[in-house]
Parts: sequence; C-alpha cells; structure tokens
Amino acid sequence: MLVCEDQALVRTGYVTIFSAQPDITVVGEAADGRAAVEAAEALRPDVVVMDIRMPLLDGIEATRHLAGPESAHRTKILVVTTFNVDEYVYEALRAGASGFLLKDAPPRELVEGIRTVARGEALLAPAVTRTLIGTYADRLRPSAPAVSPDRERLKVLSPREHEVLRLISRGLSNAEIAAELVLSGETVKTYVSRILTKLGLRDRVQAVVLAYRAGVADRSGGSDRSGGSA
Repeated sequence: MLVCEDQALVRTGYVTIFSAQPDITVVGEAADGRAAVEAAEALRPDVVVMDIRMPLLDGIEATRHLAGPESAHRTKILVVTTFNVDEYVYEALRAGASGFLLKDAPPRELVEGIRTVARGEALLAPAVTRTLIGTYADRLRPSAPAVSPDRERLKVLSPREHEVLRLISRGLSNAEIAAELVLSGETVKTYVSRILTKLGLRDRVQAVVLAYRAGVADRSGGSDRSGGSA
C-alpha cells in the first residue's frame, strides 16, 4: 500500500500502524498529490491511502488520475480526511475512490479499511450513511431513466441479478441479502461478483450509483452501509 498525506507526523503514524500488520506492506509514501500519482503509477500498490487536502494536486484530483475512468490502471483508493463534508464524499466517490474514512477513526478501523478496500469492497465511514450515497446518485440521475444508457447496461443482468442489485442499492450486506432472498451467503457472493463483472464495475459503491442513475434503486430502507462482503 501507498500512504499519501502532507502532514509528516500523520503520515509517519499511518506508516507505523500499517507496517505493524502482518498482512500489510507499505511500499511508499507521498507528501503531495503530484508525488502520490507518480508513486502509485511506479509502484502499483494494491491500495492507496489518500488525504484530500494536499499541495500541488489535491487528493480528489489525484484520485481521479489513479482511479477515474481515464486511468490506465484502476487503483483502489481509500480517502482518509478530517472533513466529514458531504461534498468531499461526493467528489471522492465521483473521482473513483473505493472508500472514505475520517482521520479520527481508531487505528483498528483504519487497518480494517485497508483490508476491506483491498478485497475489492466499498467502504464508507460509519458517520456517512447510505442516504448520502442516494443523494450522490440522485445528482447524477438522468431526467428520463427509462431510456438512459445506464438502464440499457442493466439488460445484461438476469432477473435474479436485478433483484440482488436492487438490494445492494439499499445498502444491504451479503448476509442481509441472503436472508431477504432465502439464499446462502456463498450464492449471494457469486451473484454480486457476476453483477460487478457483467457491468464492468469496480465495487459496490459503483453498483449503488449505477442503480440510482438507472432509476432501479430500492429506497425502501435497509442498513446504513454501502459495503459488506463482495
């Protein structure tokens, strides 16, 4: 993993915490956004921990370079910031980030965040609810979803996969989807994997956003998560 943080003390703290984990290797550090992009492209880390406010190039732009649709190698980005602001979350997810945590999260939560994003799952800080994902997606929803390209993309899904996608959009975990549909957890995991593969999506956040944009998201309730096992 690569740590990108302009404050030396904070960066050193991250490196110390992450390096102490037997399953995490810190391959590099960066103190500004431009250096972050260069280091990530050279080192190809599995996960990049990215601060938002950095000199030369902010974390949002750096994330867009590394994880956006135009990036040559989609990098998994975990944004960690002091700012619990809807607009920052919106822009981070739009730029291609897979996760968003606050800097005041306990070390254990930060470490688990790295593991979650590395597994290809999406992650939002507990303080950032599924409602925010709904708001984000609503801002991108086309005025005529029935004829939108996003809805056309969903035609490759089977009826059961459509149903699973709808439940993903509610923020349900695999276990909750399994209970809802009376399926095994492994079966649901397979469905989720197929959905992401067929739609060319990186993780569940992108699946939620696409469901909202296509006008097929389920707003009826569910847990305050956008993550869960993928």
